[in-house]
Amino acid sequence: MSRSLRIFTPRGLRSGRRSPSVVISTLGSAAVVALTTVSVAGFTGVPVALADQAPSGTVIFEDNFEGPAGAPVDTSKWKYDPGLGENNELQEYTAGTDNISLDGNGHLQITAKMKDGTDLSDPQVGDFTSGRINTSDSFNPTYGHFEARIKLPIGQGIWPAFWMLGSDFPEVGWPQSGEIDAMEYKGSEPDTVHGTIHGPGYAGDQGPTTSFTLPDGQNLSDDFHIYAVDWSPNLITWTLDGQQYASRTPLDIGVGNQWVFDHPFFMILNVAVGGNFSGNPDPTTSFPQTMLVDYVRVTSNTPGWAGSLTPQAR
Repeated sequence: MSRSLRIFTPRGLRSGRRSPSVVISTLGSAAVVALTTVSVAGFTGVPVALADQAPSGTVIFEDNFEGPAGAPVDTSKWKYDPGLGENNELQEYTAGTDNISLDGNGHLQITAKMKDGTDLSDPQVGDFTSGRINTSDSFNPTYGHFEARIKLPIGQGIWPAFWMLGSDFPEVGWPQSGEIDAMEYKGSEPDTVHGTIHGPGYAGDQGPTTSFTLPDGQNLSDDFHIYAVDWSPNLITWTLDGQQYASRTPLDIGVGNQWVFDHPFFMILNVAVGGNFSGNPDPTTSFPQTMLVDYVRVTSNTPGWAGSLTPQAR
């Protein structure tokens, strides 16, 4: 589904260099540089550089959000990204613990709040606060298995997401940087998860979107579920609770379009309010609304994993 300009403002990414503190303590082996050619679903890819390889299944990033209630997120792993949203969203993202904190039970809580005096029959930009964090300063991998166990909020106009953006966004812009949406969700459709990729020529409403709907009236807001993306050269797959529901290759993006999922990306967690995708909240929407995250984990995903963990210099 379109999240056509749901990207960072210049103050979010243009102000600094990548931190060298990428989570690489479990790598063990020295960096290996080589070239390989990948063939997926009949598509023969260009050579892919292999750098800083880790064995398949090695955990290369993990946050279990342990800590006392009200404690801030671990800023050695996550960066606050305050400011107004995009895509006609209504929230203002804040830094600190007002909207993003630990709950004391091993969860991260990102909470969308409504300001006093807001008229839900005619909500305006700035009537809500929420949280958005990313790993742009600490963790920028190329390829891997990315998963998060999340309990989603509910309600018209609530738009949580677990997604990834190309680390070269400050230089090349969007959608040339690429975007992978591991999970996005409309609070008004609590039984359905959406997954998308965006790139040049297949962005916004043109992005190859897929979705999965739970059977038997189940809601994703009722319990925790595991949302995951497997990203490898020329193949991206989506799973919900271990069940694959979609895959994308260069054959799915249109003739002549560039597959831009071959370089470092960083992760983002956020809860938006209103906007093009979800529509605005209305008098039926209750606040606050919280997305609970049990963990975020990234592993090297396939035998012969071709992932880079090298921080990107700026």
